[in-house]
Amino acid sequence: MALRGILNATANHILTLMAAGRSYAAALADAQAQGYAEPDPSDDVDAHDVVAKTRILAALGFGCALSLDQVVRRGIAELTPESIEEAARDGQRVKLVASVRQWPGVDPGPASPVDARVEPMALPLSDPLARVDGVLNALTLETDPVSHVTIVGPGAGRELAGQGLFADLVATIRADSAGLDAASRGKQPGDGGEDQ
Repeated sequence: MALRGILNATANHILTLMAAGRSYAAALADAQAQGYAEPDPSDDVDAHDVVAKTRILAALGFGCALSLDQVVRRGIAELTPESIEEAARDGQRVKLVASVRQWPGVDPGPASPVDARVEPMALPLSDPLARVDGVLNALTLETDPVSHVTIVGPGAGRELAGQGLFADLVATIRADSAGLDAASRGKQPGDGGEDQ
């Protein structure tokens, strides 16, 4: 089993613009102007954000807790227009890809049961991740019975940020309500917890 994905819409937006001929600096400036990238974009372009998401996927998909140093990390800040053009000449697209896979033929060990990496990769156009552009994210699941399944959806933008904020507020209110309900159920009449 393996998981591969484009998990950072900001980096994907930058790479999409670079594939269209923009320099890294111009593509980053566009991402910042659109509100996709922070004034300090290092979490996105140096792949720290994707490493955090990769560790979550490893925990959910493989049941293992990876430390930061167990995930190979390379960002996109050092990519040159020439490397993007070379990939295009070879019929490929460069994407920042997170991957988590079990070590082939090896029993998982407690120290590092999976190979986890985040790195720019030149993908053939036949790869479904190669065709994911702009501020979209995607996740491909590779399993024996169903081969490959790819899920694609928006990863950045005002609507998505608003939806995420609303979901966080709802979760917080539910957690607070559950805590209040549990606290009120724990008190018995006459135990000093109520006004007499």
